[in-house]
Amino acid sequence: MKLGLAIRELHRAEKSMARDLRKTADRHAAEHEVHHVAQDLAGWSEEHVHELTRHGRNYGLHLDERVPGSGPLAPLRTTLAELSAGRPEPGLLLLADLRRLHRKAAGVSLDWELLAQGAQAAKDTELLELASRCHPQTLRQMKWTNAMLKSMSPQILTS
Repeated sequence: MKLGLAIRELHRAEKSMARDLRKTADRHAAEHEVHHVAQDLAGWSEEHVHELTRHGRNYGLHLDERVPGSGPLAPLRTTLAELSAGRPEPGLLLLADLRRLHRKAAGVSLDWELLAQGAQAAKDTELLELASRCHPQTLRQMKWTNAMLKSMSPQILTS
C-alpha cells in the first residue's frame, strides 16, 4: 500500500509550509497583519505535522515530529524588515513571498485531497477524519494568501 508514501510527502510539505510561513512572518514584521496571521497559520501546519507523525506510525513510518523554526537569522530578518519598512522593495518581496506561499498551500491542499481519496479507498476512517479536519485549514491558508495578494498588489505595484 502506498498510503505511507502519501503521508510522508504531505508531512514534508506541511513542514516546509510551516517553515516558510514563519520566515515570511519574520521578514515582514512591519506588516502586522502578515506577521501575526502568518505565525498563526504556521501553527496550523505544525499541528498537521504532529498529526501526520502520529498517524504515520500506523503505516510503519518514523517521521520526525520536530518542525524547524524560521532559523537563526529570524531576528536579523525582523530587524531588516523594520528598517526597510518605508522602501518599495519590501513590498515586492512581500508579493513574491505571498505568491510562493500560495503555490505551496495549493500543493499541500492537493496532497490532502489525494490522501483523503486514498484513505477512503483503503477504508482507513481515522486517516480520512484527519484529512477532513486538516484540509479545511490548508484551504484557509490558501484563501488568506490569495486575499492578501489581491488587497496588497494594487498599491505595491503602482507605487
